[in-house]
Amino acid sequence: MINWSRVEELRDEIGSEDFAEIVEIFLEEVEETIAIISGEVPQDKIEGHLHFLKGSALNLGFEEFSTLCQAGETAANKGAFDIIDLPAVVTSYEGSKAEFLNALSSRYAA
Repeated sequence: MINWSRVEELRDEIGSEDFAEIVEIFLEEVEETIAIISGEVPQDKIEGHLHFLKGSALNLGFEEFSTLCQAGETAANKGAFDIIDLPAVVTSYEGSKAEFLNALSSRYAA
C-alpha cells in the first residue's frame, strides 16, 4: 500500500525537520479534494481532481491510492465516468493514511 522507499527518498530530499510539515500539508490538501469528490462532482472536474490526487499520492508513496486515481483519471479522460469507483478511491486513501500514520511514528521515532 505504501512505497516506503519513496517516503525515505522524500524525507532525505527535504530533510527530517521539514518532512512532518510536508506530510501535514499533503494530508490537508488531499483531504480537501477527497471531500470534493465524495460529494456531487461535475463530470468535467473529476479528471482534474483525480490527477491532483494521483500526483500527491505518488509524492508520498501511496501506491495503491495512486493506481486507483490513475485508473479513474484515464476513464474520465475517455468519458467513461460510469466505471470510476470514487468510493474505492476514498477507501484506499483512508487505508493508506492509516497505515502510513501508524508506521510513521515507529519508523522515525526520535
